[in-house]
Amino acid sequence: MIDVRHVEDAARRLKDIAIRTPLIENAALNEHAGGRILLKPECLQRTGSFKIRGAYNLLSQLSPQEAQRGVVAWSSGNHAQGVACAAGLLGIHAAIVMPEDAPAAKLDNTRQLGGEVISYDRYTGDREQIAREIAAERGAVLVPSYDHEHIIAGQGTVGLEIAEQSLQMDLPADQVLICCGGGGLTAGSAIALKDRLPNVRVRTVEPDDFDDTARSLEAGEPLCVDHSARSICDALQAQSPGKMTFPIIQKLTGPGLSVSDDEVRNAMRFAFRHLKLVIEPGGAVALAAVLSGKLDVSGSTTAVVISGGNVDIEVFAAIQAEPT
Repeated sequence: MIDVRHVEDAARRLKDIAIRTPLIENAALNEHAGGRILLKPECLQRTGSFKIRGAYNLLSQLSPQEAQRGVVAWSSGNHAQGVACAAGLLGIHAAIVMPEDAPAAKLDNTRQLGGEVISYDRYTGDREQIAREIAAERGAVLVPSYDHEHIIAGQGTVGLEIAEQSLQMDLPADQVLICCGGGGLTAGSAIALKDRLPNVRVRTVEPDDFDDTARSLEAGEPLCVDHSARSICDALQAQSPGKMTFPIIQKLTGPGLSVSDDEVRNAMRFAFRHLKLVIEPGGAVALAAVLSGKLDVSGSTTAVVISGGNVDIEVFAAIQAEPT
């Protein structure tokens, strides 16, 4: 069972590897929300998202024999970059199965970081099966994007930092909103947050058509996404909650929230114009929940995780050019 000690151990491994991203406030955002909003901009993290945390925590614990055989991962892009970066730092070969329609920025950055990209069709292929077959052929170690105790613990350092930083600011978070795909970030962060801030409320936020975690929490059992689902949030298109992550989320978080693609676009515009931050669609869902009034934040302190900023220039420019 993963507990806060695993997250604390991960934090020690990540010292001088992952950036301790700031916890920041913005007057315009507070005024719009009617409460104190503390932003955790993991878009400023190494590789542009939180994923380096879990990837390095796992890869740094491989045996010399495992490291020599290399690793195989599957990812829509952010985990790919995290694995490629961590592998490069540790001298490990990394192959990553990525959808052929992944943002060009994510594909290019993964290659530039030294990752071997293996493409597949997002809508007809099974990326996990492809990765397992490659790993079996090569004798390589699989690096899941969320369903692994070392990944969960590494991602949990985001929540650990939020708790520590909000306490240092004398603004302990009353609630924390976390962008959710497979649930590694939420599960790990919830473990750390509930240890440091026992009364904190943790909420997942997903795209409307990929709200499998919210629906699973309501149903009391894991549910899947409809195969026809589409969203601009390429980073949050998990088909169902993780087998390891969901029980943790079910135990430690409240009802899930979801936002529309239009609300995501609005959050991306707000972030750029008022916060001077570039956020990718999947990284904007938690902020979108605040801006669209999906929950009451008045009179409370709400921490919001901005999970990533890896977005193609053309997509970002088109969204910024849309009317508010």
